[in-house]
Amino acid sequence: MTGAAALALAMGVGCSRPSASTLAPVDGGVGIGTLSAEEASQVLAQVGDRTITLGDYVAALQHMDQFDRIRYSAPARRRELLGEMIDVMLLADEARERGYDKDPATQQEVREILRDALLKKAREAAPAPDAIPAPDVHAYFDAHKADFHDPERRRVSAIVLATPAAAASVLEVASRATASQWGELVRSKSIEGQGTGASTASSRPEADGPLDLAGDLGFVSPPGDPRGTNVRVPEEVRRAVFEIDSVGDVSPRVVPAGGKFYVVKLASKTEGRDRTLQDAERSIRVKLAQDRAREAEDALVEELRKQYPVEIDEAALAEVKVDVPRADGGGP
Repeated sequence: MTGAAALALAMGVGCSRPSASTLAPVDGGVGIGTLSAEEASQVLAQVGDRTITLGDYVAALQHMDQFDRIRYSAPARRRELLGEMIDVMLLADEARERGYDKDPATQQEVREILRDALLKKAREAAPAPDAIPAPDVHAYFDAHKADFHDPERRRVSAIVLATPAAAASVLEVASRATASQWGELVRSKSIEGQGTGASTASSRPEADGPLDLAGDLGFVSPPGDPRGTNVRVPEEVRRAVFEIDSVGDVSPRVVPAGGKFYVVKLASKTEGRDRTLQDAERSIRVKLAQDRAREAEDALVEELRKQYPVEIDEAALAEVKVDVPRADGGGP
């Protein structure tokens, strides 16, 4: 097979997408994908006394995301990639000639690349989500049932006022208002942009979105549940909306928070529920697969630390000074 034919085969020319199996490397560094060892060693470019082989080229493709590889299905783009590889080789060799490879920062970057490659190899031994045994999934679900309880969620609507007197006046009207009247109150009285509105009530046009969404601040779950926070809803307002008995009702009290005063309405709610094993299975499998991958990484590091004992000079470490910029932008 000629080099061009081998490259065409490696690229999956004539197909809409490169084949992952075609591009997969073979252990030992030769015979990449469908290439034989002889084909992989064929020289594509001579760069001084260095070479870029067909195997090097296909390996570069293999390390790309599959969608990035599609870009190189056209001959002109394949030539462009080879040009980029030549430039990288020339610049890297020149950097080495100038001694840049001896720079501590460069050496650290190289070590980090090698670290990532080794950890990636360690993770390959961990099971994929679909390979996690069913008993392990069941055991995790049984041990973490509280994690699969979805709490009640309440949707908050609010009119925000600048003073207690203004809020008390609006509360008296809002407590008897229909849905559309509530929306008009938000638009005419609130000092903050709400829902899809503008930043102030006076600048808000009439066609500012549905009236029944005016004042919408989104959902929260019960106070104390960290999964139910909402940056738009102060904790005082969150507590107040869970004191309201029925959807559509307005809290009987003005709620002060952050120097503002809120008239709070319960717009809607969803009841809490417990997810079934079937509901949670996929997320559990992903979680366990990630845990196994981290365990494989940790085991490798632990093994290496046992093989190569680590000693730290704590006194020398204590002498290291780190320059921290001043808050005002000045020097240390």
